[in-house]
Amino acid sequence: MKLLVKAPAKINLALDVLHKRSDGFHEVEMIMTTIDLADRVELTLLNQDKIHILSHNRYVPDDQRNLAYQAAQLLKNRFQVEKGVMISIEKVIPVAAGLAGGSSDAAATLRGLNKLWDLGLTLDELAELGSEIGSDVSFCVYGGTALAKGRGELITELPAPPTCWVILAKPFIGVSTAEVYRRLDINGMNHPDIKEMIAAITQQNYQEVCRNLGNVLEDVTLNLHPEVAQIKDQMKRFGADAVLMSGSGPTVFGIVQHDSRMHRIYNGLRGFCDQVFAVRLLGERHTLD
Repeated sequence: MKLLVKAPAKINLALDVLHKRSDGFHEVEMIMTTIDLADRVELTLLNQDKIHILSHNRYVPDDQRNLAYQAAQLLKNRFQVEKGVMISIEKVIPVAAGLAGGSSDAAATLRGLNKLWDLGLTLDELAELGSEIGSDVSFCVYGGTALAKGRGELITELPAPPTCWVILAKPFIGVSTAEVYRRLDINGMNHPDIKEMIAAITQQNYQEVCRNLGNVLEDVTLNLHPEVAQIKDQMKRFGADAVLMSGSGPTVFGIVQHDSRMHRIYNGLRGFCDQVFAVRLLGERHTLD
């Protein structure tokens, strides 16, 4: 038996860090939304009690370091599952890009194995399990648009943002999230207005969404990697309505509403950057069907 599950990327419309917690994590407030750029996760039921990861991307680990592997192992341990699974991951989302590709693969694995192994868990239960794997996994279990608090695991559903194109550009570098957080100056940052962004989304006010994009991690990554700042400048020059780095980077996204401007930005960046995508917002939550 086989099951194919889509694992969409996310972008942060707003990302704020409030303080460092006693457990070593940072207290965050983030507004995230899924986009139509997705890995394909194929789950194949195995008779032997093993987890196999198959990926043709050399940057994707095929052992316990892989978050999809950890998701399968967690379900096996928690619910005494004695069946096995082959997890084949076709990567489309760039790796180490601030787009939650690995977290989304893990979330897709949780949703898919819930069905394949007939566990009967709800999305809420899967999201709670996901929080044990990584900070973005809970959100990725749900998908759609949400406010994430705590270390990212406390999820409040939001309406889909106004319809628009999202152009993504990732330079040929990786960014260490741990290093970015280590260099973050909690006292010296400009905090995005999370409440204003929620209001803009709720009122479907595209101009206000553009005005309230913000990410406190951006300055740190721009200082470490000037090429990220160059991509931001290029996107603005080509006519994006608003531009922001997603997560800890290095991917930058710009949003526009008109097809013609999307094509201009996309074509302009392709000569400047190795990985460029033009996609739509997804907006809708996952279901267990």
